[in-house]
Amino acid sequence: MTPSQTLYLLLDLALIIAMARVLGAAARACGQPAVIGEIVAGVLLGPTLLGAHFAGILFPSEVRPLLSALAGVGLALFMFAVGLEMDLGVLREGGRVTLWATTFSTVLPLGLGAVLAWLLADRYGHGPLPAFVLFFAVAMAATAFPVLARIIADRGLTRTRIGTTALTCAAVTDLLVWILLAVAAALATGADLDWRLALLVPYAVLMITVVRPLLRKAGEVSRRRGIRGTESGSGKDVNLLVLVLAGLLLSSACTEWMGLHYIFGAFLFGAVVPREGAGPLRDGALQRMEPLSRLLLLPVYFVMAGLKVDLSRLDFGDLGTLAAILVVAMTGKLLGAYLGARLGGFGRRPAAALGALLNTRGLTELVVLGVGLELGLLDGTLYSLMVVMAVTTTALTGPLLTRILPAAGRSGPPAAPSAPAEKRAEAGTARETVPAAEK
Repeated sequence: MTPSQTLYLLLDLALIIAMARVLGAAARACGQPAVIGEIVAGVLLGPTLLGAHFAGILFPSEVRPLLSALAGVGLALFMFAVGLEMDLGVLREGGRVTLWATTFSTVLPLGLGAVLAWLLADRYGHGPLPAFVLFFAVAMAATAFPVLARIIADRGLTRTRIGTTALTCAAVTDLLVWILLAVAAALATGADLDWRLALLVPYAVLMITVVRPLLRKAGEVSRRRGIRGTESGSGKDVNLLVLVLAGLLLSSACTEWMGLHYIFGAFLFGAVVPREGAGPLRDGALQRMEPLSRLLLLPVYFVMAGLKVDLSRLDFGDLGTLAAILVVAMTGKLLGAYLGARLGGFGRRPAAALGALLNTRGLTELVVLGVGLELGLLDGTLYSLMVVMAVTTTALTGPLLTRILPAAGRSGPPAAPSAPAEKRAEAGTARETVPAAEK
């Protein structure tokens, strides 16, 4: 790295942190997740407002790969935290209403998204058609579990049936989204696939049968040492942090080597960390990683995502496409969740509120879109339109919820939520890990 690159990198990082902090705070003051302000910061610093020339002066081409590398590390940490918060026990929770709401709020957006992708393929399609159609459908079906957990906690819905149902639906939907995204990635890189991709299933089995027990053992040993006082708290935390960081980076490298995106390895490593018996391993590692990720690495990712958005080149046809994307995205989630919740026994207002909650896309959508851009399935124009859709649907969640449930904390049939669901919702305020990333 040359002295010029070092200088620009440091200056750009300072600019990103300052802009993300200011606009993130402004977004929170307006009742929106900070991620919206941070994306807007990237858009304001990019070609949309400044033009390609001045944006290139602020963020030179030789520095952007360095920023993207830092953003990639932040994304890996985020995906690890998403996997860590993903309690697979939700598949056994919720009963009839969760089953119907999850099915309709996932299948309807997937179907509508596939139809729209087919219609847009001639103008915007890139890569193999099956990969483009599947990817676009997945992008329509995504729900942002982290920001949703924070909204539910802030609205006082944590201990209501609406809140627990929404969290369960979002968790199951996100799990399906990552699986389908992996399939789309495999289809998109079909020409380069080789025998390494066949190792994915054995690798997942190895993570569950070998790595998971080893992590549980490490957590138990750390807890016993802490109880006996044979090791300082600081040294114990550092050792756990090294273990977790090395594990998630190695797992990310493995899936990248297999021909899939590195985010799947990070997500899988977080998902296999035991929920019981490894409390120090989970909490200690996240407490150490969270400040660096939240204050530096994730803002870099958000701003870099915004820098790739160029709305200045959109023509009238692109605006029509944006309208179609917004209609399909919102109809799929709002109508799908509403119909599913009604079939499951919810009243009209609770069912509509569930639809508004599941229409939240946030950072999960940005991750999906970033993967599509890297795979070559999206061009700059369609990427920009999809980012606008992600920001719009997330920003509308709060106003829609206020309109449907003016007294959110008292709305919806009460429930005694299951422990995993309640723990996930409370994590949005009690512990700033994944929810803190979207603030």
